[in-house]
Amino acid sequence: MTVLTPAAFSLAQGAKWAFTTRRVRRADAALLLRDVSGARAGDLALGRIERIGSHRNIQLASGRPSELYPGDLVVLACGARYAADQFEGLATLDREGADMLAGGGVLGQMRQCHGKMAPPTRVAPLGLLAGADGAPLNLAAYALSPAPRPQGLPVIGVVGASMNSGKTAATASLAHGLARAGRRVAAIKATGTGAFGDVNAYADAGAHVALDFTDAGMVSTYREPLGRILACLDTLLAEAVRQGCDCAVVEIADGVLQAETAALLADPGARSAFSGWLYAAPDALAALGGAAALARVGIAPLALTGLITRAPLLVAEAAAATGLRVLEREALRDPAEAAALIATCETRALGAA
Repeated sequence: MTVLTPAAFSLAQGAKWAFTTRRVRRADAALLLRDVSGARAGDLALGRIERIGSHRNIQLASGRPSELYPGDLVVLACGARYAADQFEGLATLDREGADMLAGGGVLGQMRQCHGKMAPPTRVAPLGLLAGADGAPLNLAAYALSPAPRPQGLPVIGVVGASMNSGKTAATASLAHGLARAGRRVAAIKATGTGAFGDVNAYADAGAHVALDFTDAGMVSTYREPLGRILACLDTLLAEAVRQGCDCAVVEIADGVLQAETAALLADPGARSAFSGWLYAAPDALAALGGAAALARVGIAPLALTGLITRAPLLVAEAAAATGLRVLEREALRDPAEAAALIATCETRALGAA
């Protein structure tokens, strides 16, 4: 354990603090723990950029990107990542070096990557930031207070075939349509990897409240137990109600076959939080397969959406194969369509209350 000298404290405060750390009180950093081998997911690490790789920028806690240079000091959260088209990595740190797994500020050890990816940006961990009591600073200590799931709130879940199937665009578009319809809508990212792109998109769309799992103390939901993910969802929905929201749109990361997503969809308690679903697919076959996978856990989507809507021929194929409506972003942004979707969900939510 090393007490931060005034000079070292100044370095930590002057470092580039990532988006994942945005809720942390920086003045709480009193010690630097040189041994990083025992780092847990959510622990804050002070590191030095050694080599620029795939991630050339860091998403700052202030909400803007910052270009990285070798020698930059950064504060990132130890965490795992699952990204089929980028990196998979684990929440472990090594004094000899670690990998920047996501631009939002996730530090760990890469295990495998997509063939298109350059090697990850390499970071030399200088130590874990700790409080005056010697305990590492962890995102969980700055999370929203746990709260039970609110009753009667209409919630539309947005799930997809995979990463980059159009889930975030659909979530933001529906939030925009609901806001235009006069609703106080919460847009929530319930699972995934900490990054500001999605919550910024929600806020830009006019969501009254934009939240994600980092607000509930997790840098990433990959390899987290289902119970913790469900508690996170409940807390975020309760926060939405506390801030005056009367409906919510919740994005679930990755695809229906990803482990945490599949576990959430298969759990009756998790599904009971939702009063309707949209399914985002990139093509007609993914739409058909995803609809079948959802049907096996008792989910019948209100409609299909996502990248498929760019191709009219694929839209026709998917609609014929699944019997589901296909809603483009423009339709989700329409206040009349958005109001009709949430009205269906309100009826279901009231029935379940």
